[in-house]
Amino acid sequence: MDIRAPDQKYNPYRIFTREQWAALRNDTPMTLEPGEFSRLRSMHDRLDLKEVEEIYLPLSRLLSIYIDAMQRLYYAQRQFLGIRDRKVPYIIGVAGSVAVGKSTTARVLQAMLTRWSPRPKVDLVTTDGFLYPNAVLEQEGLMQKKGFPESYDLPRLLSFLSDIKSGRSHVRAPVYSHLTYDIVPNEWIELDRPDILIVEGVNVLQTGPLPRDGKAVPVVSDFFDFSVYIDADEPVLREWYVKRFLALRDTAFHDPRSYFHRYALLSDEEATATAIAIWERTNLANLEDNILPTRPRATLILKKGADHVVETVALRRL
Repeated sequence: MDIRAPDQKYNPYRIFTREQWAALRNDTPMTLEPGEFSRLRSMHDRLDLKEVEEIYLPLSRLLSIYIDAMQRLYYAQRQFLGIRDRKVPYIIGVAGSVAVGKSTTARVLQAMLTRWSPRPKVDLVTTDGFLYPNAVLEQEGLMQKKGFPESYDLPRLLSFLSDIKSGRSHVRAPVYSHLTYDIVPNEWIELDRPDILIVEGVNVLQTGPLPRDGKAVPVVSDFFDFSVYIDADEPVLREWYVKRFLALRDTAFHDPRSYFHRYALLSDEEATATAIAIWERTNLANLEDNILPTRPRATLILKKGADHVVETVALRRL
């Protein structure tokens, strides 16, 4: 895996094979129970003891080093400035394409980090909750671009992250339903000063246009202390998306409340054609134009093969 541009000699990442990365686990203890794997795993993603031991335990060890170093720097700066701030959470971003397994990675990290001593409070939010409601997207002609940067209520998301990073208590995040494919009215999750916050979403590493006048223009990743990009080749992602669509056709789509209920009775051929059309019209365009260009901004890149197994790990040099 080469993250460089074609004419770039210096690679800002250190690249590890799976075997090299697994060796970095050292003595990091296994804290997950075998029975938890199915609960943490997303549909068609892979999560087993081997994947946790060889990929996520070394990552947990690395994060413990980063978080400890950040906390020591924070307290040293606070002492230097002679101030007493509120507790500032460590924020981890998880990015990548639709169907790549972001949710699995985010949930595994939450489960593992929660078990660190002395049991930090680890919250998880997805940026789906900050999508505009379908009524707004319909009005603005953005339903076919759901998941693109312009489909998110960015001011609301930035305000949420600012409140979290400021150490405010009882900060609310809106709730999204994958069944109705819409924001749930008058429903929130409330976060109360977490020690660690994981933010998962396709476009969390997006940047914005640079201002000509030099004024600060915040972006979501400004609030991240560490970021993970889950990567896979486009043909592999398309195959995973189609398989997930077929599985949902046989399960969730049969619920009359499902936004995709109209697809429940499609044949395999019809469902496959529909899934490919949705992928090419929306998800592929979003991947090529918005998601993949943000990959070089991640602290860590996990590259998956066709069997959902992480094959290489790239860690940004300090």
